[in-house]
Amino acid sequence: MKPLITALPYGATQLEQFRALTLFAESSDTVQAARQMVRSALEEWALSVLADDAELCVSELVGNVIHHAFPDDCLAVPGAPRRIDVTLRKWPKWLFLGVADEDSSPPMFPLGEAFSPELVGDLPEAVLPDTGRGLMIVQRLTDGLWWSLEELGGKTVFCRFDLVDRDLDGRS
Repeated sequence: MKPLITALPYGATQLEQFRALTLFAESSDTVQAARQMVRSALEEWALSVLADDAELCVSELVGNVIHHAFPDDCLAVPGAPRRIDVTLRKWPKWLFLGVADEDSSPPMFPLGEAFSPELVGDLPEAVLPDTGRGLMIVQRLTDGLWWSLEELGGKTVFCRFDLVDRDLDGRS
């Protein structure tokens, strides 16, 4: 896959880089393919330091679609696979990851801290919330998390990584 802008006039800077991948929820390698696309793009864009966090985020978001999203009536086709679109956009100051599905139902975002982070390590897993854990992980790894309804049905969940003031070369 090539960046969105492939040829620039002399002296111009490349503003946006873009990758997109369409997957199907019923495929056995859906999450793996999403992770590979994210890692490949970040390595190409010299953002390898973000690859682990971004891979975990795309895994959680794609996994949520696989386990919880069902197409809206207007998008449902009997027997058809459920579509998942993964997009990755790099701008000079931000990296955006989007995962779109065909279900307009809102994602189950964590409502707040149910327990102090210091206390969670001592609690048995059975006491921790059953829903929103994946999005809680995404929320903690990113600088922004939100969702948007699509015009013709479905939704996209987005997360943002701020690139300004972040150690992008991996040196401490």
